[in-house]
Amino acid sequence: MKNRIILHIDMDAFFPSVEERENLRFKGLPIVVGADPKRGMGRGVVSSASYSARKFGIKSGMPISKAYELCPTAIFLPVNIELYQRVSEEIMEIIKKYSPKWEIVSLDEAYLDLSYVFYDRKKCSIKEAWEEVKDIAQRVKKEILEEERLTSTVGIGPNKLIAKMAAEKAKPPHQFFWCGGKSNGLLIIKPNQVKSFLEPLDIEDLPGIGPKTAEKLRVTGINKIQELKRLSKLKLKNMFGKMGEATYERARGIDEEPVSPEEVIKSIGKEHTFEKDTRDPEIIFQTFEEIINNIYQELESNKFRFKTIEVTCRFKDFETHTKSKTLKNKTRDFKTLESESKKLLLRFLIENSKPVRLIGIRLNIAYPSDSEG
Repeated sequence: MKNRIILHIDMDAFFPSVEERENLRFKGLPIVVGADPKRGMGRGVVSSASYSARKFGIKSGMPISKAYELCPTAIFLPVNIELYQRVSEEIMEIIKKYSPKWEIVSLDEAYLDLSYVFYDRKKCSIKEAWEEVKDIAQRVKKEILEEERLTSTVGIGPNKLIAKMAAEKAKPPHQFFWCGGKSNGLLIIKPNQVKSFLEPLDIEDLPGIGPKTAEKLRVTGINKIQELKRLSKLKLKNMFGKMGEATYERARGIDEEPVSPEEVIKSIGKEHTFEKDTRDPEIIFQTFEEIINNIYQELESNKFRFKTIEVTCRFKDFETHTKSKTLKNKTRDFKTLESESKKLLLRFLIENSKPVRLIGIRLNIAYPSDSEG
């Protein structure tokens, strides 16, 4: 399809916002959803933080002890995943009404393919199409706000990449200024604006470029996407492999990935943070077996199969490593899951003598065909 219009919607600070909606006494207060801080002695991490909490420097993935240090008066709440899933389902039902092509990315994110606007009307000009899409976006946001009392941010662009980046830049509290006006939680980037939108941005704003990749680029004097575009595809491939080729395309706003009208759980995972760092194999493997059993129950209840097992081990001082194993055939076999996971964990313990802080398993789901049941 030549003319594409993709919408990306992202709920604002979803977990804390749901908690605030359910408990009006929390309104406006800094809310941190995650592990118990235990007065600064907690061992887990922050799952999500409200925007008022983020003003103190608190962010997702931060040690909960650090979050407590930054704002001890914040409201610290455990993750209530059942509640968030229930609310998410209601929100996604609203979103799905606006296009036959939708893709749910997570509990709080989804894509809509609105390209049909170009073709449903015989005399619809490109300008009129983009105006109609803007109206659709505003209606989606309004309906979610009225029905669920939750706010959302929308980015719209000619593909999924630009739509997602636009939504990120339209997020509160900073909100991106585009053409002299505030986004108000909605930012539209048309095809002829992609170049001027991307080039001034920091390289870490580009999906796929994390801190380590960025550090490698910055030492060569590359800090902005405009500077990144000076590197050839071959150069980037030599530096980062296949990811380098993808980065070359993304830096130019190129993304042909379709919006898939399926609700797909791409992976499932569980992890555990120990109360105290430990090298006791009995404690480590007993906990690991509990994780394996919990994941297997989820596999069975959803009739999922897996082909790749990834084990994470975080040592003292937050040194984190992952090891993975890809099987020849997809399976739901418990013994395979157990034996291969334990082999990966054992390699960590052999190669590194530091005390263990966290262990976890993630399975990449391989979806069976209809004939496989």
